[in-house]
Amino acid sequence: MLEKQRQSRKKMNQAHADNPDIIEVEDHKVSCDGGGGALGHPRVWLEMGEDHKVTCPYCDREFVLKSATAQKSA
Repeated sequence: MLEKQRQSRKKMNQAHADNPDIIEVEDHKVSCDGGGGALGHPRVWLEMGEDHKVTCPYCDREFVLKSATAQKSA
């Protein structure tokens, strides 16, 4: 049973590494828990720098400030 959980988590982590999520947010401070429920990771709080984006060190989700993406497309 424990081995199945490890394999499932490994597959999920590999999927995130291959196709990380990009999430637009409205605040410079965000939290991430991997979004996988029990297969996620511990919740971490991340603070964006001057480049208006931050990447979760666990699952590689990228959080981008909405105003920053609007400026790039204009």
